[in-house]
Amino acid sequence: MERQTSEEVKKNILRVKSSIQVGRLLALQGHAFRGHDESIESTNRGNFIEHLQFLADNNEEIDSVVLDNAPPNAKYISPEIQKQILHVLAEKVRTHIFEEVGDSKFSIIVDEASDESNHEQMAIVLRFIDAKGLIQERFFDIVHVEDTTSKTLYSAIRSALSFYKFPIQNLRGQGYDGLVACMVSGMDCRHYF
Repeated sequence: MERQTSEEVKKNILRVKSSIQVGRLLALQGHAFRGHDESIESTNRGNFIEHLQFLADNNEEIDSVVLDNAPPNAKYISPEIQKQILHVLAEKVRTHIFEEVGDSKFSIIVDEASDESNHEQMAIVLRFIDAKGLIQERFFDIVHVEDTTSKTLYSAIRSALSFYKFPIQNLRGQGYDGLVACMVSGMDCRHYF
């Protein structure tokens, strides 16, 4: 029984590693994960599953443990698993960016927009000078906000920077698109609509 458990653990580790490898590749390439029809009958089950199938087709060890050869409760391909993989990868990237910025002074560039479901969101880009003296810009985060009032945007920016432990006192510049700049300044912004 102990040997069987050990083998199952190894198979689960290989399943998870395979899903993470596919997630890393899709994220690195900026490709969508999901498809319109991910059912077994579909001719194109979405990038995540299709890439995992490609990996399995080219590696017998992986093929023996993923997709149809995985237990129904341990496939590691659900949308929730895909989101968790992306979340972990995003946190690793943000940690790397934080380390890259270090104690340097930095600026932020902020833009807001509505997503497909009409929810407001704000993109944050960090601009800083790296250890080699080169100007760098890094996309840092998308923050969902309730509205685009200056108070809400200020609070969301401050919260995001504080959460990732960026010292506010090192913030030296801010850039916004016209609407966000107008709203943050508290001006009458009706001419944008």
